[in-house]
Amino acid sequence: MFRWQYLIPLLLITVQIYRAQECEKFTKLNLSHAFIGTKLNVRLLLYTRENRTCGTLMSHTDLSASPLLNLSRPSTFVIHGFRPTGSPPVWLDNITEALLAWKDINVIVVDWNRGSATSYFKAVENTKKAADNITAFIHKMQEHGASLSSMHLIGFSLGAHMSGFIGANLNGLIGRITGLDPAGVMFTDTSPEDRLDSTDAQFVDVLHTDMDALGFRKTLGHIDFYANGGSDQPGCPKTVFSGGAYFKCDHQRSVSLYLESLVSNCSIRAYPCSSYEDFLNGNCTNCDQFGAAGCPVFGHDAIRWKDMLLSLGETKTFFTTNANSPFCRTNYRVEVMTWNKNIRWGYITAKLHYKNTEAVATIEHTASMFKKYKQTTLLAQFDKDVPAVEKVSLKFSNSNMLKPKHKLRILRIRLTPLERHERSLCRYDVLLEGNKEVTFRPFPCEESSF
Repeated sequence: MFRWQYLIPLLLITVQIYRAQECEKFTKLNLSHAFIGTKLNVRLLLYTRENRTCGTLMSHTDLSASPLLNLSRPSTFVIHGFRPTGSPPVWLDNITEALLAWKDINVIVVDWNRGSATSYFKAVENTKKAADNITAFIHKMQEHGASLSSMHLIGFSLGAHMSGFIGANLNGLIGRITGLDPAGVMFTDTSPEDRLDSTDAQFVDVLHTDMDALGFRKTLGHIDFYANGGSDQPGCPKTVFSGGAYFKCDHQRSVSLYLESLVSNCSIRAYPCSSYEDFLNGNCTNCDQFGAAGCPVFGHDAIRWKDMLLSLGETKTFFTTNANSPFCRTNYRVEVMTWNKNIRWGYITAKLHYKNTEAVATIEHTASMFKKYKQTTLLAQFDKDVPAVEKVSLKFSNSNMLKPKHKLRILRIRLTPLERHERSLCRYDVLLEGNKEVTFRPFPCEESSF
């Protein structure tokens, strides 16, 4: 009996220590749950630099039960979207780790899998209910000294609109909301009160990647980024025969792009423009309105342009990406002046060479018109950057392959890097024969170059 008096308390202490060390995981459901439907249950999982990979389940009412929560730090909420299969989002762990590597903050993962793993219509209905739940929790954080200005909500798909509802509940005082391809279905024709909009936070930045299917087409924030025009992401399947990836790849690319902005040194510069076509045709490469900072960078660092964007009003921007990581491209403005007697229509492709490195340009535009002594401006998007340009390769092809091949006589070509403050490169008197690549060494343009 004497031994049991000591053994039982020891066992209880051991169990308590074990429970304290247990890691809480995102709710894992399956197709049967989603088919039957689930009742809304919002769980909040806290991650800090003290428990980067081991989430702790937070009480909605007793913050003292979460000793790792430090309200003197900024707090970022990560909110997922519709879960048709009930499985955990594959990107959650990566974005949590990336946010903590970027800064010493509280990362709070909003797990509303029970409530999102159901019919889409019910999940949409649950977004406002879940938003009210999280709003009450944030009020509790405020009572313990947290600042709304230091809070950031990152929401994907339905999670983007839920972030908007939370922000609206808090009178737009949340520091920042980032919407990653906000859901379009059942939100497209709604009023601002029923979706994310620019009044929901002090700064709202939005990325569009699937506006022709699952995403939202119109602008929603202080700045809206349209990756590859906002739809049909490179590297994503183009036919339904590719299976599930066909339906979700474009939509989920928004998360991949944002995640890369946290972990990569390769920044994606976005250019204000009225349309994607104008952007591709090189009509929107002027960044003077942003001063020395240049055009905004997409992703986590977009906050650096907050003050300028607030003064400019809602800004619509475009950029293009590679099919795979690293997604960033290097953009050049290419200005071509020709001296053919007759007008030429066609396409120019370009390559940059540095030692053993070759950067290939994508010039996505309609066939360009080259007219004698008239400048034609193109946007060349190279798949990688090169430290210095030693050689340039050009090729001219007709817009109609059935017609005879024509030569393009270039009086002057000027290549200007848009992401770096470097001198333009020029070359004069270049003859391009149809479909034949010509390589030459460029040199710095003179200030007086016409």
